[in-house]
Amino acid sequence: MESSVTDSIHHFLILVLFVISVGMVSGKLASKLKLPDVAVYIAVGMLLGPGLNLIHESSGSLINQLILTVGSALILFDGGRNLRLSGLRKVWITLSLLSVPGVLISTLVVGAGVHFLFGVDWIFSFLAAAVIASTDPASIIPVFKQVKIKEQVRETVESESAFNDATGSILTFALLAAVVGGGSLDFGAMTGDFLKTALGGILTGIVIAGILTFFAGHARHGFLRDYATIVMIVCALSSYLIGDLLHVSGFMATFVAGVIWGNAETFGLSLKENHLEISSFAENMTVMMRMLIFVLLGSQVNFGTLGQYFWQSLGAVLVLMFVARPLTILLCAWPDRKVKWTWRELLFMCWVRETGVIPAALSGMIAGMGIANANIITAIAFMAIMLTIVIQASTTGWVARKLGLEIKTVAAKR
Repeated sequence: MESSVTDSIHHFLILVLFVISVGMVSGKLASKLKLPDVAVYIAVGMLLGPGLNLIHESSGSLINQLILTVGSALILFDGGRNLRLSGLRKVWITLSLLSVPGVLISTLVVGAGVHFLFGVDWIFSFLAAAVIASTDPASIIPVFKQVKIKEQVRETVESESAFNDATGSILTFALLAAVVGGGSLDFGAMTGDFLKTALGGILTGIVIAGILTFFAGHARHGFLRDYATIVMIVCALSSYLIGDLLHVSGFMATFVAGVIWGNAETFGLSLKENHLEISSFAENMTVMMRMLIFVLLGSQVNFGTLGQYFWQSLGAVLVLMFVARPLTILLCAWPDRKVKWTWRELLFMCWVRETGVIPAALSGMIAGMGIANANIITAIAFMAIMLTIVIQASTTGWVARKLGLEIKTVAAKR
């Protein structure tokens, strides 16, 4: 028993140290090539996993699930921490439409494509579409760390990726229940589950972050001010954990907690004394987490399954990218007369549509249940991850420049 535990510890340390070492080299390569680091991480993971067989951590292992969960929570929290409440108030109509009707539109459009491309029944087709219907914060937020664009557009896309996680997950589980149970959908139950999961996650994040931010940032009662950086990590992870234990959206709770923490001044609290320390720690932590997440994600690509359903999966993802996403933006963002989005901003939002950790986790769970044709969902999910991250994430900066949305940072001359 003791030998087994020691071997497990050694395996974990070797894996983490190897992936982080590879990630640092890959990050420098990404910088030289002027590519988003997540695109290079996943490509390197594919090389080291199915290519050279140097990494062989299964998607269902405890280590992999732990990295996915903790990494996604910390990345989400940091994304929320960098958003301003004033910006969210301006785009709340667009955000609400993208987060709920937008996911439904993507599911319906892509589901129709899956039905005709693969010849499977409608419920299963919609299930496959729901898995990849939500955008992924762990993919999008790191891209905007490197590509600086207009703040209003960035905040909208990042917030959408956090909020529509709940919609996509709830829709996936509802359709999964219908597939397992014989094909009937209970729309009333789905609506109730969504409200519980989404609103419960928001409330959980507000309460936990409100309490911890108070004790870390209050002038008189902030007895944890000296431990602000540690409190921040506790806030991020406890928001997810408590949300999950309460059966609400842990990821939404974490994101909302990040928003509260990052806007402490709005509530009369101050974390300025620890700002540089907190920002530096958060930046390095999220970089390390995305190294681990995306190198491992790339190493788990199953080329056999992809090859079997290559053309059908490619067709389904192209429908997602070039039909479902533009239609979603047209119907959910363009009507917002309060914001008055320009056509350049709308085009950019059509292109920024990365898929990553959440769809991979959902497809892995469905595959583990042994459902008939689950390999189709696995193939579509990995095709979506590869195309949207390797192609769309890699060209985000170029598209932003062509559309005139990039913010050029010029170093001050002294």
